[in-house]
Amino acid sequence: MSEVTNNTARSRYEISVDGAVAGYSQYVMKDGAVVFTHTEIDMDYEGQGLGSKLVRGMLADVRERGLKMVPQCPFVKEYVKKHPEYADLRA
Repeated sequence: MSEVTNNTARSRYEISVDGAVAGYSQYVMKDGAVVFTHTEIDMDYEGQGLGSKLVRGMLADVRERGLKMVPQCPFVKEYVKKHPEYADLRA
């Protein structure tokens, strides 16, 4: 089972599988927006859809916290482009 958490100490959202970190998306806060800069899934976990699960989880958190986001990371940018239901989160 996978879980997405915000590791504020490391400024990144992480996705864990059975307690092991399988990937993350690095961010910086700028002008009240979460700027996603880099997303990476460990090679051992590639091809399982974890990147998409990670992005869904972090965008849900951004929305729940009433923030906006800037998708600088190509993976996040492409995900948002394919899922217009997140367009309102763009800063």
